[in-house]
Amino acid sequence: MQQQLGKTVRNNNEYRSSKTKDAAGLLLSEEAGYLEADDYEETYKIKQHAIVQKVDVASQTKSFSLQLSHGPYILNYDRNGRSLLLGGKKGHLAVLDWYNKNIKTEFHIQEEIRDVAWLHNETLFAVAQKKYLHMYDNDGLEIHRLKNHLSINKLEFLPYHFLLVSISRNGVLRYLDTSTGKLITSFHTKLGNCNCMCQNPNNGIINLGHRNGTVTLWKPSTPEPTVQMLCHKGPICAIAVDNSGKQMKIWDVRTYKAVQTFQVPRPVSAIAISHRNLLAVGFGPNVQIRNNAFTGKQQSLFMSETLPSTEIENLKFCPYEDVLGIGHARGFNSFIIPGAGEPNFDALAANPFQTKTQRQETEVKSLLEKIQPELITLNPKSLLSIKKKISSDKPIKLKEKVDLKPKLKKRNLRMKYFLKKGRTIEM
Repeated sequence: MQQQLGKTVRNNNEYRSSKTKDAAGLLLSEEAGYLEADDYEETYKIKQHAIVQKVDVASQTKSFSLQLSHGPYILNYDRNGRSLLLGGKKGHLAVLDWYNKNIKTEFHIQEEIRDVAWLHNETLFAVAQKKYLHMYDNDGLEIHRLKNHLSINKLEFLPYHFLLVSISRNGVLRYLDTSTGKLITSFHTKLGNCNCMCQNPNNGIINLGHRNGTVTLWKPSTPEPTVQMLCHKGPICAIAVDNSGKQMKIWDVRTYKAVQTFQVPRPVSAIAISHRNLLAVGFGPNVQIRNNAFTGKQQSLFMSETLPSTEIENLKFCPYEDVLGIGHARGFNSFIIPGAGEPNFDALAANPFQTKTQRQETEVKSLLEKIQPELITLNPKSLLSIKKKISSDKPIKLKEKVDLKPKLKKRNLRMKYFLKKGRTIEM
């Protein structure tokens, strides 16, 4: 009887799961792109000019090049994947809608730029300049100048916590709440200058790569690193984490063990991971893209491109698009990478086609649902668990007996008697 009941429950669960999968399949109608080669041909031999000739007209406009003279350039896409922020090391800043090729703002700050980062939406962005940290709006007006953030090297923004994280040349890690303008906390890493930082989108943990080959994982509630791993014998040049929470070596941050190791001819200068786990590696003038790098050992590359007479500075995959942005010493390039972007987006989280009213509503909603910094942890699922009470049959033994009776103050009857009679006491 129990076996039959178990079989019926299992069949009902399988039926429900298959039904939900079918419903999800109806809602997620878009399919991811792909790149297939003919017989006896490798995909990495297919170059950009051949891909542009075969795709539709709308996709052809996604592949373009900008020749700029204030490089090397650092780039950053917003969460919707529509706006592009470019920062040249010599002081050039530009914000543009890369899809329509419309420049929103462009100006020169006459100072070195080390890093750029979007804040909660495309109306505000932060710039790590030579001395201080500055914030600008999409019209190029300076909103804030944070003089207590000195010599910032890298910036990261946690969108669900409204935290701007920065690491300085002195190895000081700072957490700034952009909704209130208050500095949450700051830590000394005690590992010297750090020029390598990224966030884990799964849990909000900040990963730092140091010159002694170690990678440290930080959260704002503890002054010491949560995890410290020795990942390389040499300095860490680039680091990236995929959306599910894994980390050229590829490390699994759940078990803190190396999964795979790839050999590259030159030191890696930039790494990027797409929504569909395509790994882009930049070194020298070369860009290599690997498919299924986290699941198995790949015998050959997925794609490979070379930008002559330049050095790769930064790589970023555009959200929800099959596009890879490349910042280098001579400007910016946008390459089409089939199968890189997630085709189905959640309009409540990030909507590439949102209007001004929708953006304002999303901003208010995200502020109301802001997650506190104390809730950042390595395992977010632990927040859903309930702590069990410690039950013991034996009574708790106290080392010292506690007298619960209050001590009463004794009345001085002799003093009261003489004061009443008006006499004095001779001592």
